[in-house]
Parts: sequence; structure tokens; C-alpha cells
Amino acid sequence: MAHQNHTHNHSHDHTDIDWAEMADHLESQAELFTPLYERALGWLAKEVTEPGLVVDAGSGPGVIACLFAETFPGARIVAVDGSEPLLERASARAAHRGVADRFSTLAGELPGVLDDLDYPADLLWASRSVHHLGDQQAALTALAARLAPGGTLAVMEGGLPARFLPRDLGFGRPGLQARLDALEEEWFSRMRADLPGSVATTEHWPALLTAAGLHHTRTRTFLLDLPAPATDRARAYAIATLTRMRETFADHLDPDDRATLDRLLDPNDKTGLHHRPDVFLLAAHTVHTAVRPV
Repeated sequence: MAHQNHTHNHSHDHTDIDWAEMADHLESQAELFTPLYERALGWLAKEVTEPGLVVDAGSGPGVIACLFAETFPGARIVAVDGSEPLLERASARAAHRGVADRFSTLAGELPGVLDDLDYPADLLWASRSVHHLGDQQAALTALAARLAPGGTLAVMEGGLPARFLPRDLGFGRPGLQARLDALEEEWFSRMRADLPGSVATTEHWPALLTAAGLHHTRTRTFLLDLPAPATDRARAYAIATLTRMRETFADHLDPDDRATLDRLLDPNDKTGLHHRPDVFLLAAHTVHTAVRPV
């Protein structure tokens, strides 16, 4: 369950993914979003005191898992993912940050792989990994079952689509990103429908957590606000995101929007993303938490 962020990371044929390339992208993206994750983890730390075991279910290359190690210096951290190459990145990152002695990895598909945990989790974090599982309610119920009594499940799902550009770019039809959002919603629905065992679910996350046998639900949204002019990393993220949207939605874009995207992605066009002074990054991610009864 490595692919937990936005359209361009969603993929389910693991056989043709260049994991080295994907790892770089996932790692860079997570590092860019670190200020948002730090705020989310700070909020969690007020709710969860001195956990013994923190599990990152769908950890990817381990950026957030290592942040958990820093947030909870007394905790053992387990990064869980379906990709061995990404878990190798996570282990290397933990060693570099000096937390390898209490950091381990577990490879396998969610949620079943969590049965291999040595003991129940005091905090189980799932960042945009649940929506890759066909039956989201069953997945949450399985995650909840791996909690210690009084343990917390924290699920990052939902929020708002990222924004990189003004509504009116100075060329093309204004509102390009809103139209891309609509295409992404349709793509996401098809992705969900095609998952094994897919079940249509009303995505009211507090209600789903309650149905999983948890209580004391809480929800909070965290903002990433990187104003223009964009840093090199934020600009690269915008370019990577819109490049993948251009590739994914090529047959569904109207000709004018396709031409606008092509111009935005042309490194030689001075009005494109590589050169514009007005590129920014504004994103919001929502975290839902609930507690296993004692």
C-alpha cells in the first residue's frame, strides 16, 4: 500500500512500476508535506501520550514513520507497506536519523499483514491507504482489531485538492484546476470500483470508525500553505502532478485544456510552470481519529 497520495500515485499493477523512480517521488512529496504532517502529529501527540507501539500502515518510504519516531521518542515504530524497496528506504531513513534501534518494517498487503505484528498498537496511522482497499469498512474494522485497549486509529483521508496556480493563468480558459479536479473524481471512482472486493461506501469517516467498534471520534484538517514564489521542490511537485494528470486524463481533456497543460509543462515556455513567479502550493489533508474501548 505504498501509493497513498493523489491521482498520480495510484497504481495497482505492481509489476511495471519503477520502484526506484516512484520512491524518489514519494519521498520528495512527503518531505514537501512535512510541515503539514508535523502539525498533524503534534495534534495526535496531545491525544496519545507515551505510546509503546506506533504502526504506520501504508508507510511508503518512511518519511512520516520517522516523524513519528521523533514525535514519540519512547515508542517503537513499525512501518508497514506492500513494497520491499520502499521499506528499504524507510529503514535507511531511520538509520540516518538515529532511530534504527526502535524502528522496524513489515512487508505485506493491508490489512492482513497486520496480523504479523508482535503486539497490539497504541497508535495506528493510515495515511491515504484505506481507500486502496476494496471494502473500506472491513479494512477499518481489521485495523481497529490491531489496537490495544485504549489505542487510537488515525486515518488521513479526504481534505481538499491541491492548488498550484491562479484561476486565470493569462491564457486558456480560466478554472483549469477545477476541471482537472472533476476528472480526478471520476478517475478515483473508477479506481475504487475496480478494486478487488470493492464495496460502495458512504465516506463518512467518523461513522465508519464507529461502526468498526471505536469511539471518541475526532476530525481535524491540516493546511500546507507555501505561497508564491514556489520553492524548487514545490515547483517540481506541481510540475510532476500536472504532468501525470496530463498523461492520465489525455483522452478526457478538451483540446483547449490539453493545449493549456502542454504550454504549462513546456520547460521553454516563459509562461509555463518552470518559470512562472506565481506558482504556489496550497493543500489540506483531513485526519479522523477514534479510540478502542478499554
